[in-house]
Amino acid sequence: MSINFIFRKLRFPGLLLFLLLFSQAIMASEGSVPSLFGIRWEFILFAVTLIGVAVFHHKTMYVALAGLAVVLLFKYMFTDFSLLEHITGTPAKEGEWRILLNLLGLLFGFAILAEHFKESRFPEILPKFLPNDWKGGFVLLIFITVLSSFLDNIAAAMIGGAIAMVVFKGKVHIGFLAAIVAASNAGGAGSVVGDTTTTLMWIDGVNPLDVLHAFVASFAALAIFGVIGAIQQDRYHRISSDIPVDVKVDWGRIWIVFLILICAIITNWTLDFPAVGVWIGIFIGAFFRKTPWGELKNAWMGTVFLMSLVTIASLMPVEELPPASHWTAFFLGFVSAVFDNIPLTKLCLEQGGYDWGVLAYTVGFGGSMIWFGSSAGVALSNMYPETKNTLNYIRKGWHITVAYVVGFFVLYYTLGWHPHAPHKKEAPQEEASQK
Repeated sequence: MSINFIFRKLRFPGLLLFLLLFSQAIMASEGSVPSLFGIRWEFILFAVTLIGVAVFHHKTMYVALAGLAVVLLFKYMFTDFSLLEHITGTPAKEGEWRILLNLLGLLFGFAILAEHFKESRFPEILPKFLPNDWKGGFVLLIFITVLSSFLDNIAAAMIGGAIAMVVFKGKVHIGFLAAIVAASNAGGAGSVVGDTTTTLMWIDGVNPLDVLHAFVASFAALAIFGVIGAIQQDRYHRISSDIPVDVKVDWGRIWIVFLILICAIITNWTLDFPAVGVWIGIFIGAFFRKTPWGELKNAWMGTVFLMSLVTIASLMPVEELPPASHWTAFFLGFVSAVFDNIPLTKLCLEQGGYDWGVLAYTVGFGGSMIWFGSSAGVALSNMYPETKNTLNYIRKGWHITVAYVVGFFVLYYTLGWHPHAPHKKEAPQEEASQK
């Protein structure tokens, strides 16, 4: 093993360790939790990790794991942090175990679901029903948007990716892949069963009708990224209208797909744990068709990557946000592209004073602007590794950012900003006690 090889393997973790030691020196001199220009070092380490993901896009899992290790080391060195309490929770604070375990189950489970759908050969007959020009791709994106409105956005993205793999003969433009991610997030923005963030709002007491108007922004955004993404794909590789004469759809696998989705919806409503339903459906389906367990090997690296980033994000000392306003909600959309939107949504729920429909759109759809900004994007990257080139994703998926901005202002200027009063019953008592 050469010195150059060792250097290449250790240069990113070495950079993080250098920053950690540098912060320790500051700590020794100042006697407080270290910061740089008022910014806590946890944020700096997280930012360096995200830059590392963008630069070393072929080694994203290792970069994320290195970042997680260094942030954990920092927390133990400079704070009274306990990883066990962070995961399991305390009487005063809910732990992260539910979100992490649910995400783990969904990522692995939907990888199997997508393979069931692909092996059914149903996507092979779709060119017969889709227009054979750019409008075919646009119709597919509309289908993904509608699907994600009553389904988890990860499942919608994986199903859409499986269909695209077949109808475009494996030649899918990165701009169209970004559009698939955006479509899955757009559909979930206005539905409390379509995205984890809106489900979290619902569980916390927000009326489902109070997020419904997010669809105004989603449909406006779809009109932009959908058309541009479809045209990009049509110029790259057009839908082929030729259908092999020997295609025979395996309706048993289609039944398994629907069974998994129905079980996920039921357990999402009843247990707030859709991953349980996904695996119930998978195990029941195993009695009727051979389960493609090999997909777990293809999905594990992307799953570990996302789990690492979500865990790092949960470790950030985000204790307060700027005052609630439409501008705060707007910029939170950009933050959610690099920062896990679950803790952001939690903070907004605790703060109150937001228009929940506007916030649902910004924190839900905003993550589409970068591939690791949403779980749907990470799940799709397991199927299309080329999306992990962050700079390429942003450059060829530029229309997602444009669509986000247009969608936001269409919603704002048509329906306005109507902040909701704190929806928790205990909020007035807490305010009274503070006075």
